[in-house]
Amino acid sequence: MERALGAAGAAAERGEVPVGCVIVSPDGVVLAETGNRCEADRDPTAHAELLAIRAAARKLGSPRLVDCDLYVTLEPCPMCAQAISFARLRRVYWGASDPKGGGVEHGPRIFDQPTCHHRPELYPGLGEVEAAALLRDFFKARR
Repeated sequence: MERALGAAGAAAERGEVPVGCVIVSPDGVVLAETGNRCEADRDPTAHAELLAIRAAARKLGSPRLVDCDLYVTLEPCPMCAQAISFARLRRVYWGASDPKGGGVEHGPRIFDQPTCHHRPELYPGLGEVEAAALLRDFFKARR
C-alpha cells in the first residue's frame, strides 16, 4: 500500500485526483504501479486501477490476473470494480472508502450482484488515514 500511496501522491503533484494503484503477482513481484491519468490522457477511464490492470495484463500476456492482488488508495468505483472482476484478481486492498463514488461497499456494490462472475477477497481500510488525507488535502487546495 505504501507504493500505491506514493503513486497517489505523484498523481496529485501532476494535478490528478490522488489515487494510486499497485498490482502484485502471486510471488510478490510488482507487475504495475500507477496513479490516475484522467487529466493528462484526457480520458475519463484513465483511473489508476484500469491503467494498472492493463499494464499487468500486458506484462503477463493474459487478460486474466488470477492469483494477483490489487492495492488501491480509494475504494474502486463501479467501472473499476467491474474491471477487477473481469481480470479475476484474487484480492483487493483499499485505503479510503468512497461513499459518493464507490462501487464495492457503496453504490451498486458490484461484487454482490448476481451478474458478477468473480468476487475477489476484499480488504478495506489499509492505509485509510493516509489515503483520506491525500484526497482531503488535494480537494481543499482546489476550493
